[in-house]
Amino acid sequence: MSKKQEISCAIYKTKKRDGLYLYVKEQDDFEDVPPEVMKQFPEPEHVFDLELSADRPLAREDVLKVINNLQKDGFHLQMPPKLEAPISDITMPDSLHG
Repeated sequence: MSKKQEISCAIYKTKKRDGLYLYVKEQDDFEDVPPEVMKQFPEPEHVFDLELSADRPLAREDVLKVINNLQKDGFHLQMPPKLEAPISDITMPDSLHG
């Protein structure tokens, strides 16, 4: 039997690291979250609750991976996006060099 492809969750952010989010199955239930992860969330800030479903994609995460992690591990950690190339790495067109 396959796992259910939808689940409710609560999403938290941390002031410690911008763009880092923690998904848990129930609001304020961090029982399944390892202490090492919770160190990044000393004061978890509830962002919102969400009903995840296989037919409703997420902006930055694979919704099926999030659902699987919540079912298997009891939490999902969304890492911050990779930084764009520093401005010094951008090559300007010759016409702008005056």
